[in-house]
Amino acid sequence: MYLYHHFCRETLDEQGVLTGFELCYPENYNFGYDVVDEMARLAPSQRAMAWCGADHSRREFTFQDISRLSNQAANVFAAHGVRKGDRVLVILKRHYEYWYVAPALHKLGAVMIPATHMLTREDLVYRVQTAGISAAICTPDGQMAEDLLAVQAQCPELETVFTVRRTLAGAVDFTAELEQASDTLDRVDTRAAEPMLMYFTSGTTGQPKAVIHDHTYSLSHIITARHWQCVRENGLHLTVAETGWGKASWGKLYGQWLCGCAVMVYDFNAFSPGRLLRVMAEFGVTSFCAPPTVYRYFVKYGMQRVPLPQLEHITTAGEALNPEVFRQVEEQTGLTLREGFGQTESVLMLGTLRGVTPRPGSMGKPTPLYQVALVDDRGQPVPDGVVGELVVIPRPGQHQHGIFMAYCGDELLYRQVWRGNVYHTGDTAWRDEDGYYWYVGRTDDLIKTRGFRVGPFEIENVLMEHPAVLECAVTGVPDPDRGQIIKGTVVPAEGYPPTKHLEQELIAFANSRMAAYKWISILELVEEMPKTISGKIRRVELREQEAASG
Repeated sequence: MYLYHHFCRETLDEQGVLTGFELCYPENYNFGYDVVDEMARLAPSQRAMAWCGADHSRREFTFQDISRLSNQAANVFAAHGVRKGDRVLVILKRHYEYWYVAPALHKLGAVMIPATHMLTREDLVYRVQTAGISAAICTPDGQMAEDLLAVQAQCPELETVFTVRRTLAGAVDFTAELEQASDTLDRVDTRAAEPMLMYFTSGTTGQPKAVIHDHTYSLSHIITARHWQCVRENGLHLTVAETGWGKASWGKLYGQWLCGCAVMVYDFNAFSPGRLLRVMAEFGVTSFCAPPTVYRYFVKYGMQRVPLPQLEHITTAGEALNPEVFRQVEEQTGLTLREGFGQTESVLMLGTLRGVTPRPGSMGKPTPLYQVALVDDRGQPVPDGVVGELVVIPRPGQHQHGIFMAYCGDELLYRQVWRGNVYHTGDTAWRDEDGYYWYVGRTDDLIKTRGFRVGPFEIENVLMEHPAVLECAVTGVPDPDRGQIIKGTVVPAEGYPPTKHLEQELIAFANSRMAAYKWISILELVEEMPKTISGKIRRVELREQEAASG
């Protein structure tokens, strides 16, 4: 059973490629009632989630289970004062509770704010004060509950802290109260255009921005799941993401359930490529999505070591994919990776959709949900082959679904990214003659050397072809003659000691494969990269370190 066809009109060409897409929904659309509860009514015993703990424990939930538990959860929240419009912080890692807490908050009309368990007290204070968070529910692991109670003492707006599977003085034992709560719930009057979800971005510069999405965000992920991840009815989809990140909304909940596909959740603490592959094989995962970093570790482990006979489709997003990783994944599995691009502020903007031939290293083509263009510094369109900023131009008279509705507390920044009635992504790319888009980098990551504009990713692609390179980042270093010179920073793979000889070998390897204006002048070997808490390399910090040392 699937419901996506109730909420959209699709147009496919003769090859089955999506060419047109339009959302249609009632004014009071709500994912909790209109998807979760409706699936429970139509297909109560259909599997919604398979969960596996790091200790080999297992749980399975049907749509009837999720409907009932989300009603109980909503009643627990409501009993402690959570109401429509309240902002609730949700820090549940990959715990199964997330999958009924989320629809519970949607049903109440509360704004759910997922967050990672890696946040410090200072991070929590910033989020509570920025978003006006009035309640939080958290993992029993570590010191998160104690940290939230300490934050509560500093931030009186945080009225209630809920814990799962743990009793703690000063906090509400959510698990205990859930068992006693009623499983009936009167529908709360919500509107599709009202706030549903807020994510704090893990941007590589500045403080995190609070991105607000309305209820139609969940419907906009139909394309993500159905036409990019290629999930299927009664299949089992696994996306590698903790629930604190926007990628969880892409691959662990909305689009998958709208398409009648169950989600697979592996609740691990320490990533192990071999263990993850074995879990995928054991549960019979049919579609899989992960950032390129996971595929890099898979390739080094050897994906062919774990047969995955039920795996049909694999996708990647979150950062640019090096063509060498693309090639090795296909060689080891026989499956072709489909890349995609989007932001915390959006759903899938570009992708290699079902029926489109993937090109290694390309993000694919615009989805029908978006009218995409590449523009120069003056906002003028650039021709094929020329780097420009990726922008979204809303179609006249149509609401642009899938794009966020506001930055919480920063209307000026929202107007800035929406200047001229065009959404500026801050990402640059170029388009080939066949309409495929190729990522270059953030606008502030572009290197200007000897009059050329060079994207770091194209040089990183070449470095990644060397077996000694586990991770790399390319930045520009100020130079009085050339404006900037190009520097490579590399984390060596296991078995390659950091020596001057290796530095020179990597410079020679890369420069022999590139035009002279892209040549690396400096290369540094490091033990680890500075990263955001979501794992993205902070090139800005590498530039700051270089400036401080120079």
